[in-house]
Amino acid sequence: MEITLAVIKPHVLRNTYAFQQVKQLIKQNFNVLQAKEVRITKELSEQFYAEHQGKFFYHRLTSFMNSGPCYALILQSEACIQKWRSLMGPTKVFRAVYSEPQCIRALYGLSDTRNACHGSDSEASALREIAILFPEFQVKSTAKTQVKQ
Repeated sequence: MEITLAVIKPHVLRNTYAFQQVKQLIKQNFNVLQAKEVRITKELSEQFYAEHQGKFFYHRLTSFMNSGPCYALILQSEACIQKWRSLMGPTKVFRAVYSEPQCIRALYGLSDTRNACHGSDSEASALREIAILFPEFQVKSTAKTQVKQ
């Protein structure tokens, strides 16, 4: 079993219907090991997106992520990282709308920055990002811990 981090972005949390739909999709496809609403501060956002520092979208992304609460989840399933990334769809909302119209980003994304959700791109990224948002999480106990929220 593999784990990954999923983050539902602020504009989706403000849309009760969209947030409930995304949570339902997650529950249908993954074990949710932990979940919580999190306020991503400027400092936390800069740490979380450190690999993008210097890129043209960095400031816009870090500013948006601390514009309101997010919802973070640790997901578990077989091929979890790829499965979550597939459900999210392409990063670019315009591309998602035309190539995968039923994916989360096509349905609830607004722009490339406000693309509804985040998902780790590799096992190393997942572990690093989980440690940032869930510092209390113990990776070794994932088989025992299953919290559905």
